[in-house]
Amino acid sequence: MTDVTEDPQSYLVVVNHEEQYSVWRSDRALPDGWNAVGSPAGRAECLARIEELWTDMRPLSVR
Repeated sequence: MTDVTEDPQSYLVVVNHEEQYSVWRSDRALPDGWNAVGSPAGRAECLARIEELWTDMRPLSVR
């Protein structure tokens, strides 16, 4: 497994219509139905941001 602190890639936090979050490489096109949240950052920073934003793991449609 790769140590996320040594990953030179830039990532984005992305969110879908169900308010589910994920990390996506910033050099790739976003998949349909997903939107970027914020600006590119390291993977660890993106994961920390998701932890702050995604406080209810249930999809929006069942809340």
